[in-house]
Amino acid sequence: MALETSGIRISFLGHDSFKLEYSGKIIYIDPFKISSGEKADIILITHGHYDHCSIEDLRKLSTVETTIITTPDTTSKLARSVDAKDTKLVTPGTKFDLGWLKIEAVPSYNIGKDFHPKENQWVGYIIELNGVKIYHAGDADLIPEMSNIKCDIALLPVSGTYVMTPEEAAKAVGIIKPKVAIPMHYGSGVIGEVTDAQKFKQLCTGCEVVILEKE
Repeated sequence: MALETSGIRISFLGHDSFKLEYSGKIIYIDPFKISSGEKADIILITHGHYDHCSIEDLRKLSTVETTIITTPDTTSKLARSVDAKDTKLVTPGTKFDLGWLKIEAVPSYNIGKDFHPKENQWVGYIIELNGVKIYHAGDADLIPEMSNIKCDIALLPVSGTYVMTPEEAAKAVGIIKPKVAIPMHYGSGVIGEVTDAQKFKQLCTGCEVVILEKE
């Protein structure tokens, strides 16, 4: 099952991985444990952890025509392993306007734990397609910068431990106020279960929550 809106198709691939399809273009975010898939026009990577910057999956999905947008900590690994057309580096605040696609990198980090330090300058993304803004939070806790996020659809981690708990993610929805929220950071065997997504949905008010089945 995918979410379709304004000509955009959003598919959940497990963990933090999504595929966005629009006007014949294919965008992947943090592809991980992908069995197969259409080749990518754009791949977005939030940070260099193995379950977000997976060389095996990047090789499956990229071609010499693919653009990879990623954080600086991943470049040595990508340079040795992936034959993409272009690699663009981002830190929080970086923006790209490709005409059919606008991308803004935003902060993504932990508070009170060391898995994703703020000083690493890892990111989430605001992706704009056909006037629809989609926020992928990356591996974030409930951080102050979320009060500046404006989006129509929010993809939020809910597993706890390395990221927000369902309760914290529900609070994030109250701050961001998207039209639709989609839970993530579960379903790959790393951490998190569909029960975390279900609890998140129960806790959210004033926002449609869509739990996507893994494709």
